[in-house]
Amino acid sequence: MHQMDSTQPASVALYWDFENLHAALCEARAEGSYGKQDNRFRVQEPLVNVQAVVALAASLGPVAINRAYCNWQYFGRYRDALLHHAMELIQLFPPGGAAKNGADIRLSLDAMEDAARFDHIGTIVIVSGDSDFMPLAQKIKAAGRRVIGLGARSTTNGHWASSCHAFHYYEDLSGATC
Repeated sequence: MHQMDSTQPASVALYWDFENLHAALCEARAEGSYGKQDNRFRVQEPLVNVQAVVALAASLGPVAINRAYCNWQYFGRYRDALLHHAMELIQLFPPGGAAKNGADIRLSLDAMEDAARFDHIGTIVIVSGDSDFMPLAQKIKAAGRRVIGLGARSTTNGHWASSCHAFHYYEDLSGATC
């Protein structure tokens, strides 16, 4: 590993549990709507303001990693916004209809691997309201990096929010609507 040039600002790694935020915004519009199988497994209307989230991450330093985890077959309507922000899309096919946590596990593994490999990453932003990311926050802190969380107010677990150095609610972002 090479040492980071101290004159350069530390980089930001942005990791999206994309469906988590999208589902929270769907639920905010109509409670119980996203969990229905016929709604979840259909083409999704764009609700996430990708620009607002990327702008928050960029305000913390230069974004070196912008990676989102999801079963993208239902999220094609986000195509232009995702391409515009050069987001790396990680396709996750759930092994079964009720499969959970595939995105959480893959995101956590990638975040830890990237933090270990790249000295220039000083801040890790995790877009999710899921308490499953609490152990990841603890490991990132132990590695001497900052953890910033972002999630929807109505579905964010309070313990997850308090395990981050700072937490932002999606609804408070400039330009974000629900």
